[in-house]
Amino acid sequence: MSRMGDVLAGFHAAWEFESDSVLIRYERGIRTPKLFQALGERRIPLEAIAGVTLTPGRRGTVVLRIEPRPGADPLMEAAAGQLKDSCDPYRLVLPAERGTLAEYYAGELLALLTESGPAERHLVPPPEAPLRFKAYDGRAAFDGTTVSFRWFWTGASSAKWKAGDQRFSIGELCGVEWRSPEVFEGHLRLLRRDEPAQPPHADQDPAAVVFGLGYGPVHESLPFAAAVLAAARTSTPVPAVAAAAVRRDPADIADRIRHLGELHQAGLVTDEEFSVKKAELLAEL
Repeated sequence: MSRMGDVLAGFHAAWEFESDSVLIRYERGIRTPKLFQALGERRIPLEAIAGVTLTPGRRGTVVLRIEPRPGADPLMEAAAGQLKDSCDPYRLVLPAERGTLAEYYAGELLALLTESGPAERHLVPPPEAPLRFKAYDGRAAFDGTTVSFRWFWTGASSAKWKAGDQRFSIGELCGVEWRSPEVFEGHLRLLRRDEPAQPPHADQDPAAVVFGLGYGPVHESLPFAAAVLAAARTSTPVPAVAAAAVRRDPADIADRIRHLGELHQAGLVTDEEFSVKKAELLAEL
């Protein structure tokens, strides 16, 4: 390939070609997509690349794009084809006059590729925890081992308030379902190993947070989803007994009882429902 360390700079990003990878560094300017700014930089191993394309762009530009292997990048797996072209982290847009140079690099890179088809594991590093973002109905946080949802009074459904704030060990999860906040009914749902065949609507599901205008933006919720997905794929499943133990943390139980009391005071649960649910929570201690 070209000399190690060769750099091809375009709009919003620069690609540095190494002997075993492509290092993509994203700009931090005000016109740079927020997702790129959040990612900072990404190293793409050659084994994660299925191909390279060069196509005409808009307004006197050309587009050089790496085609990642399916399953190689947790970010793209979580996105599931929902990203707009302008937010595609694998596109490098260049002035048309640099097309010949871009074609040269594309050819050099293609000559080194030896892998194709779906990857058996994630090959591109995920965004690093801790991560957090504000959804419409709650605040989501991930510390690398546990995902937590803390519900908001103003957005969470009564079903979520009754369930209380949630904590999920990575070992309980098998994946995520991310629906872009830029489309109708955007949400992030945690897929559990004991997931019911027909999970409830995201608004009613304590394992999901829903998005809204200004809530759960792509540059915050997608890296979060990718990090959780990558961790879930490499974790050891938690046995049912151990999974139940996660929910027996006294502080967590106390928070749930507090939320239940607030629901009761607001008239969202009856006296009987309050007594029964409180007894169930206390029994978990």
